[in-house]
Amino acid sequence: MTTLFVIAKEPRPGRVKTRLCPPFSPAEAAELAEAALVDTLDAVAATPADRRVLVLDGEPGPWLPSGFDVVPQRGGGLDERLCAAFADCDGPALLVGMDTPQVTPELLTVDLAACDAYFGPAEDGGFWALGLAAPDPELLRGVPMSTAVTGAVQRARLTAAGLRVRDLPVLRDVDTADDAEAVAAVAPHGRFAAELARLRAVSGR
Repeated sequence: MTTLFVIAKEPRPGRVKTRLCPPFSPAEAAELAEAALVDTLDAVAATPADRRVLVLDGEPGPWLPSGFDVVPQRGGGLDERLCAAFADCDGPALLVGMDTPQVTPELLTVDLAACDAYFGPAEDGGFWALGLAAPDPELLRGVPMSTAVTGAVQRARLTAAGLRVRDLPVLRDVDTADDAEAVAAVAPHGRFAAELARLRAVSGR
């Protein structure tokens, strides 16, 4: 069974995308986070998979499309929460975050029968996707998260385990206002780009 899962936070003001503030208010940052999550979930929903899962910190809202199982995040640090998510998978699985609304079904359609792992590096040094043909939580445990070397350490962990790794394209996470502008330009027809344009129009930015 192939599982696609998204790890995300409920888009509530003050809990998500705080590095967008300023120039955006906490409420506006949450609206942008919701738009990014919606675009991501839509891409996952359009990607072939046996199971789609939202691994959520918080409560689901009206932004959640049908066809997703929702499970709570478990564990302390992000590495532990990712370990728990992979531990719940009983077959090939691909993880994505909520910070790359430019992701597409084409990017997410991977062949985990042809290799052991897929790795999607992010421009900031992290990673936006991780696919494992045989999910092993220990491949993530202890990897330092949210640093400039997170992606390098994680990929090295995969290769040190003897896995055959295929790389996905480098994508830019949405963390700052500059990131938001750049990502919206790459995916101008998505919900995220529309929400960013709406906020610019309302505020006169």
